[in-house]
Amino acid sequence: MSAPPTRRRLARVPLLVWVFLLVPLAAELFWVFWPAANSFSLALTRWDGIGLAEPVGLQNFRDLADDPIFLTALRNNVIWVVGFGGLSVVGGLALAVTLNRPGPFVGLYRSAIYLPMVVSLAVSGLFWRVMYAPEGPVNAALGALGLESLERQWLADPAVALGAVLVAAVWRQVGYIMVLYLAGLKGTDGSLEEAAAVDGANAWQRFWRIVMPQLRGVSTVVFAVTVIDSLRTFDIVWAMTRGGPYNETQLLSTYMFQQAFTTGNLGYASAIAVVIFALAIGFIITYLARQARTED
Repeated sequence: MSAPPTRRRLARVPLLVWVFLLVPLAAELFWVFWPAANSFSLALTRWDGIGLAEPVGLQNFRDLADDPIFLTALRNNVIWVVGFGGLSVVGGLALAVTLNRPGPFVGLYRSAIYLPMVVSLAVSGLFWRVMYAPEGPVNAALGALGLESLERQWLADPAVALGAVLVAAVWRQVGYIMVLYLAGLKGTDGSLEEAAAVDGANAWQRFWRIVMPQLRGVSTVVFAVTVIDSLRTFDIVWAMTRGGPYNETQLLSTYMFQQAFTTGNLGYASAIAVVIFALAIGFIITYLARQARTED
């Protein structure tokens, strides 16, 4: 009796190919999936990283529900997802449409806008700390424009600190979104837009009805990347405010870091990590399901 066709095809795959496939898979399982699975189990324990972990069931999650700092971080993360995601996507798409045409210095503009992505988030945070300093460029510019009443200690004022950090994060992210949409715009069919123009469609109608449907695949990638980046944002917030003042810029990621490495409460920090994972999966699955219904 001959072997099934699938087994025969697998047998013809060279050993070197299997090595190149299985070695990265093993590394991924060890460095990514095993720690992720371990964090789920740690979320059900009380552990300081030294002694034995004490099983506590869902107590960590019940404590999160009563933790005012966690609730503040959760609220800030929702604001961050909407603000960071919305401003980055709208700004990146607008820049991509504007720069998706030949012209003098277009390549220079694209490079200049993307340049902040090359700089690490920690360095970007330190740069914006200087910008927001009481005697820094932001207050100096406001003073030069006669807007002294708007000058303030941006990162020390609980009312505006989160917004100030958000602006810095969007400044860095918008170039990345621009590049993704530029790649998508290069793949659109220009003849469809020309035909719509001949039929009398204005510029907005051509963009919304002709161009945007062709960017649906890119938009899905942009949404997933933006949501994940929003929920794992840590470096720039930590470099600028460390979650202050008075925890007003605390995000789930920064609070998780504080609980894990400052307080030494690794079980509690793992519970926060599980919440971050659930939020990311929830946002992405909801978006993909809505996209699937739209296509149907």
